[in-house]
Amino acid sequence: MDFDLEQRTASLSVGELSDFTLGPRDASGAPSGLWRAQLGTHWHNQLRAQIASENSAAQFEIPITGKIVHRGWILTLTGRIDQLIPATENTPLILREIKTVTRPIPADESELRAEYPAYFVQLATYAELRRLADTGNQSPRIRAELHFVEVASGLAQTITLTAIDDALFRAQLERVTEFLNLRLRARERLRSLRYRSPFATLRPGQETTGRDLADALAEHPVVLFEAPTGFGKTGILLELALSHMREGRFDRLIYLTSKATGQLQVTRTLADMADQGRANPPGELFIDATHPEGSFHQIESQPSVAPACAIPIAADSTDGMPVPHDPRPDELAARATPVTAWLMRPKREHCINTAYNCTRDTCAYLNDLETRWPKSGLSRFYLVEDHPRDIATLRAAGADARICPYEISRAALPFNDVWIGDYNYIFSPANRGIFTGQPGYDPERTLLVVDEAHNLPSRVADVFSHAFYADDARAVGSWFNMVRVPSALSNAWSHWVHFLSTLKANGAHTLATEDDARELIDTLAGQITATPLDYAQMPAGISETLWSIPELAADLASLDLPRLWWSPQNALLVITCLDAADAIGPAIAEFGGVILASATLTPVENFTAACGLDSPETPEPGPASSSPKLDKLGALTKRDTKQLFAKLTSAADLLALDEARATAAPHYVRAATPWRDDAYDVAIDTRVNTTYQQRAQFSETTASTIASLASASGGNVAVFFPSYAYAETIQRELADMHPAIRVSMQPKLPDLAAQNAWLEQSLSAPGVVLLVLGSSFAEGIDLLGGRISHAMVVGPALPEVNPIQRARLAAYANLGRDEAARRVYQIPGIQKVNQALGRLVRAPGQHTKVLLHCRRFSDKSFHDLLAPEYRASLRIANDEDLKNWLGHE
Repeated sequence: MDFDLEQRTASLSVGELSDFTLGPRDASGAPSGLWRAQLGTHWHNQLRAQIASENSAAQFEIPITGKIVHRGWILTLTGRIDQLIPATENTPLILREIKTVTRPIPADESELRAEYPAYFVQLATYAELRRLADTGNQSPRIRAELHFVEVASGLAQTITLTAIDDALFRAQLERVTEFLNLRLRARERLRSLRYRSPFATLRPGQETTGRDLADALAEHPVVLFEAPTGFGKTGILLELALSHMREGRFDRLIYLTSKATGQLQVTRTLADMADQGRANPPGELFIDATHPEGSFHQIESQPSVAPACAIPIAADSTDGMPVPHDPRPDELAARATPVTAWLMRPKREHCINTAYNCTRDTCAYLNDLETRWPKSGLSRFYLVEDHPRDIATLRAAGADARICPYEISRAALPFNDVWIGDYNYIFSPANRGIFTGQPGYDPERTLLVVDEAHNLPSRVADVFSHAFYADDARAVGSWFNMVRVPSALSNAWSHWVHFLSTLKANGAHTLATEDDARELIDTLAGQITATPLDYAQMPAGISETLWSIPELAADLASLDLPRLWWSPQNALLVITCLDAADAIGPAIAEFGGVILASATLTPVENFTAACGLDSPETPEPGPASSSPKLDKLGALTKRDTKQLFAKLTSAADLLALDEARATAAPHYVRAATPWRDDAYDVAIDTRVNTTYQQRAQFSETTASTIASLASASGGNVAVFFPSYAYAETIQRELADMHPAIRVSMQPKLPDLAAQNAWLEQSLSAPGVVLLVLGSSFAEGIDLLGGRISHAMVVGPALPEVNPIQRARLAAYANLGRDEAARRVYQIPGIQKVNQALGRLVRAPGQHTKVLLHCRRFSDKSFHDLLAPEYRASLRIANDEDLKNWLGHE
């Protein structure tokens, strides 16, 4: 649906109108195959041939377009009717839609109306458009017919539309215009948006950084924003987004983070920005962030006042759905409220069943929910904007109404101004429909913020990676034998099981093996989608395993991403995506504005390449649409260059081309943090070599160095290691050589609350805390700032040498050996060091001494990758140098 709120117009297809709902939509996850589409096409062709032989004047697939005015909105509807049989002297004009169904036919008419209401609305819309087209002419009588065909047998049943169906059509217009009125109301609310700064006082650099970021976003569609941990980038980003929404540049903010903790931080910052300084003006909203960590967030109004954005509800309704009255201009002016937000959590967190099996036939909370929704009262989650919407409230409401809580979230999402969630909701083909399929979703009018963006390339690569176990395939084969699926599918699956079973552990399969796998996958995908299967009877996990094959086939066909086909163990096929840039870049390009934010984006050129942003398409100046497209400067052939310069006849044209490319390229903004300039006292310890082959001979030196830091500190010392195994080795050395030192070793705790509790206990008394680079303690825990006087990094955390890294090296072979190693090993390794050190100083006035404990840190290729504040000129060459450095204040 496309709409213009200023002009009060909307354009949509007849299919969109008939399927439109403000409540849940059929998205239970139960797959359907090509077999139904193929049989449907077959029966359409059969009926077309039959009618054509009976009536030569019959017309097929006739476009119908018209405008309908309803409640002050002009709706332009377009569609295509299956059959049109002209009127004769004795018969009316016949409009006929053919619908194939899987249920038995013939059936009671009331059952068909209840099961397929959208079909009746669709045909009633065609009839109304035809009547409007004939206005002013001698309009013949119209008979509209729905022709149901049982897809398996071809048995048919025809139902003629009545006045009841016209009422359904009008009710559908009510739904659409209700949605448009709510979007108009949201826009008016945004135009008068009030919020306060997320900062009680601005730190040095925050004000200038905010202006720099706003200027960059005004000129460039994609902005890279690098700010250290503790800078307050969440507040800066939200303040920028709200100001642009108030000014009308964007209608919505999508804020994505890779961790739930980051999503919680967004909601807490929004809570701080709610303007509560005034004395309870009508409709003042605030975000309650006092819930325990697992409850996420809710948006509530001040308890002493009525919510300003609660919709006045009419007493009458066409179908049980409340119809809002249009607000008066003075009402809209009074509704100056902060932004509304919804945190979208995964489907499994919403589920209230004891076992997760998300199909309509097996879940009572999904089955027939569209029919039960209008009387459930759950529309309050989007009609009443101050209604709680934390996970606990959603689950309780869903259990009470016998409706899936996830569907409540999906229904409420389009009426919120800020969508908060995981990367998957934009970058995963399997999940992005949760956001992109919402009515009114318009990426060109949306600001996308991706926080912790340094994780984006690896996370999206994981989305396009797949694993297939022989044991899982055997379980599917056993189920096939029980239900006796068609032999073609059964045989194809047996070949797949045999292929997986014979695989041996291998770092990289040959092209012949890869070709065999691709052929089996394509064959299976065709068989699975062409075979009707009873998904309601499938055991848990069977459907997921089965449909991973067509998903992979579609993935391989649509995106030519570099992949490694390998087997880390026998009877397992792993397809690892090595570079997801070609998937990330197009997804980002859809949005009107994008900010990619992180504490560690450098080297910027490598990050932009990893996100597919290093070769933006350049708009071509003037009317010369035939000019060659510039994917990369200097990449044109001689022929293309000649064509280009034939179009560019002046220096002004060349300048315009340069400016267009500069505008399209990502713009880098680094936060100004003058208070960090002297916060780190860094030295490089060249006495040791911590490479895997050499570290054992220096383990005593490493332990003694830690003891020296602990003695000089008198407080807490953080020591970061590249692996658990290395940390445990040094922990044993410390226990033997320096038993009096209190040492705490990072445990493997998945729960954030437990991690925080352990760290608080470890820091409660002076001692040494051993942490692992790349873990949440080094990247996601914010308790170290200002509490660590001395820190030590035991070598760069280079990725493990394994088949995946070797394949990446091979993929970058054209760049040269040194550059390939820099991208695959050095940049990820030093990035983890930068992330860990950034946690130690989070506010003005905090200071720490940092010892980079490995001679590799002095190597230029490693040293230049460190953030500027961590680069050191001081080298520790002997024990006396270390003593002098530790004694220097």
